[in-house]
Amino acid sequence: MNLMSCVILSLTVLGTVWLCSLPWLCTLLTGLGLFIAWMGSWKNIRIFLHTIKRDLLCLAIIVRVRFSMYRNLRNRSTIPALFAQIVTLHPDKPALIYEATGEVWSFKELQERCHAVANWALEQGWAEGDVVALYMENQPLVVALWLGLAMIGVEAALINHNLRQHSLLHSVSVCGARALVFGTETAKAVSEVTDSLQPGVVLFSSGNEEDEEKLCSAQVQSLNALLARSPTHPPAHKLKKGFNSRLFYIYTSGTTGMPKAAIVVHSRYFRITAFGFHAYGICRDDIIYNCLPLYHSAGTIMGVGQCLLFGVTVVIRRKFSASRFWDDCVKHNCTVIQYIGEICRYLLAQPIRPSETHHKVRVAIGNGLRPSVWEEFVQRFRIQRVGEFYGATECNCSLINIDGKVGSCGFSSRIMPSFYPIRLVRVKQDQRELLRDSQGLCIPCLPGEPGMLVGCINDTDPLRRFDGYADQDSTNQKIAHNVFKMGDSAYISGDVMVMDEYGYIYFKDRSGDTFRWRGENVSTTEVEGVLSGLLGHADVAVYGVSVPGVEGKAGMAAIAHSGSHLDLDVFLIAVQKALPSYARPVFLRLMPSVDTTGTFKIQKVRLQKEGYKPQDTKEQIYFLNTRAGCYEAVTDELYNAITKGKVSL
Repeated sequence: MNLMSCVILSLTVLGTVWLCSLPWLCTLLTGLGLFIAWMGSWKNIRIFLHTIKRDLLCLAIIVRVRFSMYRNLRNRSTIPALFAQIVTLHPDKPALIYEATGEVWSFKELQERCHAVANWALEQGWAEGDVVALYMENQPLVVALWLGLAMIGVEAALINHNLRQHSLLHSVSVCGARALVFGTETAKAVSEVTDSLQPGVVLFSSGNEEDEEKLCSAQVQSLNALLARSPTHPPAHKLKKGFNSRLFYIYTSGTTGMPKAAIVVHSRYFRITAFGFHAYGICRDDIIYNCLPLYHSAGTIMGVGQCLLFGVTVVIRRKFSASRFWDDCVKHNCTVIQYIGEICRYLLAQPIRPSETHHKVRVAIGNGLRPSVWEEFVQRFRIQRVGEFYGATECNCSLINIDGKVGSCGFSSRIMPSFYPIRLVRVKQDQRELLRDSQGLCIPCLPGEPGMLVGCINDTDPLRRFDGYADQDSTNQKIAHNVFKMGDSAYISGDVMVMDEYGYIYFKDRSGDTFRWRGENVSTTEVEGVLSGLLGHADVAVYGVSVPGVEGKAGMAAIAHSGSHLDLDVFLIAVQKALPSYARPVFLRLMPSVDTTGTFKIQKVRLQKEGYKPQDTKEQIYFLNTRAGCYEAVTDELYNAITKGKVSL
């Protein structure tokens, strides 16, 4: 048995014993430390001592979640069945609070509304495996709809309520929806595509009575009226589905193309929720403030999942508001908040108000908290713990930061890496192509070397499954073969990351976002963080643009700027101090706002296509004249000169 195998075996035994008896932990830890000291190098000893506590804590969480998942798999559990168990524990406890109206649903009331949905769906003649699309803004009814449908095996498709026309049509059709349930607030968008929907798609509207009356016709039925008549007793249907069956669909953001419908099975919903609960110290008495969209996995799984599977109260806000955020937390005595994307930066850009330090929030859970604002966010708002995580809805290589390492989205154990088989592998710059060695296997990255995150696929392991998308071609594009060993398969995240010597992993860029300029790789994420900080946490999108006759791509920054004048000379001085020459934006685009998705991801496709040519009188484009040492406005004359190579870059 080699050294690494001995270490893994010893730590596995140690982790199991630790769950049962703390006194034994000290004895075993001492013995294991002596073993490592005798067998390993000083560097390995240092890494071991630095990471052993973190790794054992994570090991205990993984073991706990894994045992729970195997039990649920054996019992053929489903999310509705697990929720029913929670209801029996405290039926009258508040489950969901709707901030917009102050409406409070107890666990029993939520279950009854789910039963009404299930009985309504049975009356429609829908069967297990049928799909119903939900297209509405945040409200408790969204939860009752998908959970009630799941009680009879009907799968919901949670569609981004910001989508319009072609994107909306695509999202409804790709999942094969038999019906579309929409909120009256999205009625106009639905009316634009009604005639183009697949034949047989039934429309149901939900909203206030006046709006519903205006919409009701032969084509649109009132969901509120139908649910009001529907029985609230458990549906007379024996569910055939099990723990690994489909629950619902969540769509990718569509920043690089049409949204893809990711398949979420019951076991994946449980896994994401359980890791969040156990990893970040959430308690059953907590109150979670959830202002994230319920069509997104962070909002409807990581957030609402704590309510359904662990009995935590969740406050649902219709839409994120930076100005109302802390006031809401104080009003509802929230102890846990959720964030995603740029929410933390938006909060920092707000004026100081009393509620931002008079709250009871102790934990912030989410992903995408930039290193450039992490410490400022924690200090200003007095957050005791940040639970940063990484993981796309469909991925099998999620990461968790369980010890608050600033800037890290998670870690991979350096002393027992095979226990959770993920890896950073080398990839060609600006491409998705994985680099391979002479044997045809992917090449692991060394600490400090950027690489693509991949996760080994094992369909028999609920932690290692990859269920893919409704579209098989999209699924195939995310799978690579012969990655860890010959004959295996792995999920390709598409995200470039870097790991330090202790195994902490840091997000670097989405695949394709990094570009080369003057022989150097420029990380758009890092430059965006710096520029946003210099501009008082403004929205900034950084990308590379091609210039005829010039190798690589010149950096361009689109900046959301309106109102006060931006002193470009002062800005350039700050940029020169903060960034190396190759990372400084060659072009600036000042615009009223930067395109973002519903989850605050900046969309760059349109900006990249338009390049540095003046587009709109409301916008201004500037070019960095290095000889003059200033940014100057791009006129048609200057644009033509740059394009013809008459201006030096």
